[in-house]
Amino acid sequence: MILRRPATARGATRGDGVDRRHAFSSGQYHDPAWAGFGPLRVMNEVRIAPGGACPLQHVGNMELLTYVLSGALAYRDGSGGEGVLHPGGVLWISAGHGIDHAEGNASADEPVHLLQAWLQPDRVNAPPARVQREFDPMARRGQWAALATPDGADGSLPIRQDARLLGALLAAGDVLALDPDPARCYWLHVAQGDVAAGDEKLSAGDALGLRGESARLALRGRGPGAAEVLLFDLP
Repeated sequence: MILRRPATARGATRGDGVDRRHAFSSGQYHDPAWAGFGPLRVMNEVRIAPGGACPLQHVGNMELLTYVLSGALAYRDGSGGEGVLHPGGVLWISAGHGIDHAEGNASADEPVHLLQAWLQPDRVNAPPARVQREFDPMARRGQWAALATPDGADGSLPIRQDARLLGALLAAGDVLALDPDPARCYWLHVAQGDVAAGDEKLSAGDALGLRGESARLALRGRGPGAAEVLLFDLP
């Protein structure tokens, strides 16, 4: 089965300089038909205006992955951790038994554009953990590269779930195969640009969910600029 989640069908919330697009139900947006996909519970596209910030929130027993597309994102958490995330950077926070965290635009002049994914962990009430890592987007031109894995393979972030986050850049004419395991499910999100997935034309913000699929899916870059795609390989 292949599910389609067009960018235009997502929920939208706005406030205090923060614009969110929700693929799934969350605290700000409710859609019982889209409560999540496997352990993936949140998939938000977020834009924060210059000087804007998301309020401090308490999260428990979730794996939080934040990926910056443009601009600079400042963050802090209740353990004293803080930093700034730039394009290509990924922040992993394992909330464990509970952690406070907040995010905001590090710039007073430029907006920041990011993606937020939350996954249910494979264990509960573990000690909170946090790792930030910078990835070179050009290292995944025309190929999948691991950004997060259960064991931190190939320099990826080590998350507490049998899930993998892969990324790829596809210029016009680039072709990349997705060979799904029918025992697993996959969430394919177009972060930027335009791609074709088989006969399906996808643009930024569009997503496909695959469950029980075994047929190869060919991804092709289309359009004048490079497209960026993220793939969640889920149990």
